[in-house]
Amino acid sequence: MKKFTDLSEREILSLAIASEDEDNCVYRLFAEDLRDRYPDTAAMFETVAGTERSHKEKLLDLYRARFGQTVLPLRKADVVSFVRRPPIWLTRNLSLHAIRHEAEAREAETARFYEAAAAKVKDPQARALLMMLARDEKGHEALAAELERAVSVSPAGTAEIEAEKRRFILQYVQPGLAGLMDGSVSTLAPLFAAAFATRDNGQTFLVGLAASLGAGVSMGFAEALSDDGRISGRGSPVARGAVCGVLTAAGGLGHSLPYLVPDSTPNAFMTATAIASAIVFVELWIIAYVRSRYMDTPFLKAALQIVLGGAIVLATGVIIGAS
Repeated sequence: MKKFTDLSEREILSLAIASEDEDNCVYRLFAEDLRDRYPDTAAMFETVAGTERSHKEKLLDLYRARFGQTVLPLRKADVVSFVRRPPIWLTRNLSLHAIRHEAEAREAETARFYEAAAAKVKDPQARALLMMLARDEKGHEALAAELERAVSVSPAGTAEIEAEKRRFILQYVQPGLAGLMDGSVSTLAPLFAAAFATRDNGQTFLVGLAASLGAGVSMGFAEALSDDGRISGRGSPVARGAVCGVLTAAGGLGHSLPYLVPDSTPNAFMTATAIASAIVFVELWIIAYVRSRYMDTPFLKAALQIVLGGAIVLATGVIIGAS
């Protein structure tokens, strides 16, 4: 790989041509991905892609006039000065925020490249073109940022934001909340039953670990197999299953981990149980908040449902274990 400072003028122009060609393709892919979901944003990316294509043509005309028809096969990956970013444009159904962030990052990087290139080249015509392109790229960067602000106040933009919010809730919040509720509540009875039946922290932790991981696997598969997301709009079943499974396991492990307190510790059982009970209290209030924040459930109603239900399940485990 070469350093930017070691590039010749021919290599700089070749790299600029390749960069504009790549940006044109990426923005057309973004527009294609967004066309059905967010047509206004897709149209913006189509316009920017057309501008990148015109930049490439201007660079090609200058290159051919100076160096002939053969453009060097130089890409950003061949130069150490460029940031290595994952190719997110190969992913479908990206969020608007992710796409706009990528566009801003690309335009900012390209503008800095043209500024540095203009300072390095000696040919006046090449320098003038590169400076002009740097100004254009900065304009695109500002356009992407302005779109982020303007989209929130326009009717079309409001619709896009609401659609994005619904997609986020369907794909992540709902399966995550279902997993957290199941993991936090369903593991209470077996964990506290084992705790009060054995009064052995080590054995209680193993029961909690088994219940949490088992519930995580079960809920993850159940969510992933519930539907493929094509009709419901709930997105990738793998992603939903992973979110649901991980949060299910996390919900159970949260109040199981305190039973790692060694039995040799004074009042080990009561200490672990007190910590676990406090964690349960926090978990249930977090669930109530998420239900209130994303599921349009009044907070007091959500708190009453979750906390009361959790308390009943916990008491059931204690009564069974102590009997």
